[in-house]
Amino acid sequence: MTSAAPFSGFCRDCLKELAAPARRCVACGSPRLLSHSELYRLTLAHIDCDAFYASIEKRDNPELADKPVIIGGGKRGVVSTACYIARIHGVRSAMPMFKALEACPQAVVIRPNMEKYVRVGREVRAMMLELTPLVQPLSIDEAFLDLNGTERLHQDPPARTLARFARRIEQEVGITVSVGLSYCKFLAKVASDLQKPRGFSVIGQAEAVDFLKERPVTLIWGVGKAFAATLERDGIRTIGQLQTMDEADLMRRYGSMGQRLFRLSRGQDERTVETDGEAKSVSSETTFNDDLSRPDELVPHLRHLSEQVALRLRKSDLAGQTVVLKLKTADFKLRTRNRRLESPTRLADRIFRIGLQLLDKEVDGTKYRLIGIGVSDLARPGLADPPDLVDPQATRRAAAEEAINKLRDKFGKTSVETGYTFGQRRRDQ
Repeated sequence: MTSAAPFSGFCRDCLKELAAPARRCVACGSPRLLSHSELYRLTLAHIDCDAFYASIEKRDNPELADKPVIIGGGKRGVVSTACYIARIHGVRSAMPMFKALEACPQAVVIRPNMEKYVRVGREVRAMMLELTPLVQPLSIDEAFLDLNGTERLHQDPPARTLARFARRIEQEVGITVSVGLSYCKFLAKVASDLQKPRGFSVIGQAEAVDFLKERPVTLIWGVGKAFAATLERDGIRTIGQLQTMDEADLMRRYGSMGQRLFRLSRGQDERTVETDGEAKSVSSETTFNDDLSRPDELVPHLRHLSEQVALRLRKSDLAGQTVVLKLKTADFKLRTRNRRLESPTRLADRIFRIGLQLLDKEVDGTKYRLIGIGVSDLARPGLADPPDLVDPQATRRAAAEEAINKLRDKFGKTSVETGYTFGQRRRDQ
């Protein structure tokens, strides 16, 4: 008979070690205790900020603390995120705003402030990098971390380092995070969702198969609504059913996805934390309050969005060589058009003018509910925007844009307007 694993646990609030299972910390009285037989052997984590945008707005306005908050706006817009109070009323991310307000009419609706959110996201990211260089961002507010080998650096096992990190985020940044700790990326991400907000969940290797058995197949990364419907038609609803199936049979039915189903259903995930996952594009888009079809209605939005993309490129020290126009029709059909440039750009003027040429071919009476513009094929700006020998005026426009950027940096985004966007920026706010 093998002996039971020694008890491992601590208080997440004061970090005092636990000698035995308990309901509250003997030192500080906190009920937020963490214990697990593999607690001090696991090193792979997923950290997810709780209701990120809404949490930042509540931090900056304490009067919102006990109110339902929705980040979004416009009767044709969608919910970017919602605080947990709003979620109790049924509000969810990507829900149309009119439905969100039907579910929670007393909600406070706040327009997204992406510059502020990006600034806070970078602050949190910098603090992650103090824990380990192996940080793989998934979005502005979540990332995988591999803390293997950091025990000597932090004088603590990863579990305690992560608990200290979560406490520091609350104290210094003023928002909360949830932590998932496991032996692989799949289960670390699953764990971070188990006890939100302010959660810290652990899934060990010994329990993985049993933990997954009763879970729905939609828990597996890559199983969306369409594929879940396919599995449903084949009589497969739970991960436990996948655990009884042969790998060859799953691959014969579902191709490469079948192999993923076989492995992840058994908690087998050999993916490592990749640190080179840089952004592949920079874009901005807006959903209109009413469908638009005329050039004089669409062009001001295109110009304003081009300026937002250029600003993000400058702040990220990037340039892009392919301009991409995105349009969504009134019946939700998506159109994307792109053009590759001879040299990378970070200028709003070049992005806008190429976007204008792409848009010109799509203005045919079709009504659009959304427009977006962006750049891909990102690179550092060393070779960006060389002098244009064909269009000498382009050099003058570039110089004017640089002067406008300096004024906006000093006096604010709306201190200088172009003829295209005069008044439009205020209507969008």
